[in-house]
Amino acid sequence: MSGVGGLGRRRFVQVAAGTTVMVPLLGACGGEEEVSAPQGARGEAIVPAAEVPVGGGVIVDGDPAVVVTQPEEGTFKAFSAICTHQGCTVTNVDTEIVCQCHMSRFTLTDGAVVSGPADEPLPSVEVMLDGDQVVFA
Repeated sequence: MSGVGGLGRRRFVQVAAGTTVMVPLLGACGGEEEVSAPQGARGEAIVPAAEVPVGGGVIVDGDPAVVVTQPEEGTFKAFSAICTHQGCTVTNVDTEIVCQCHMSRFTLTDGAVVSGPADEPLPSVEVMLDGDQVVFA
């Protein structure tokens, strides 16, 4: 750097600053998100049972955000709607629960990972049927 004057030093500082910013971003990209099972008040309605298709499910925005599925008629399951990979909210439920952020897929029956990058299942949420409503158990 001695023959370059101040210019060489400024470039070095800019690269170092860019590196400092990039390292945390890259570090965040590889880690799994710590997601715990959401809890609602016992008996609190989540969704009318008629809105949950057999062999599919629905994403219910709220606090907490949950995915309610009906893998077979009359059997209701629920999971956190927060993907265990990086904390995105899952975006679609067809024959699997799908997170569009990085295309992780989870089962309707137990929230297990079908395909990653997520490697942890969606945390389950205890639910039950109360009349025509799926409610927190």
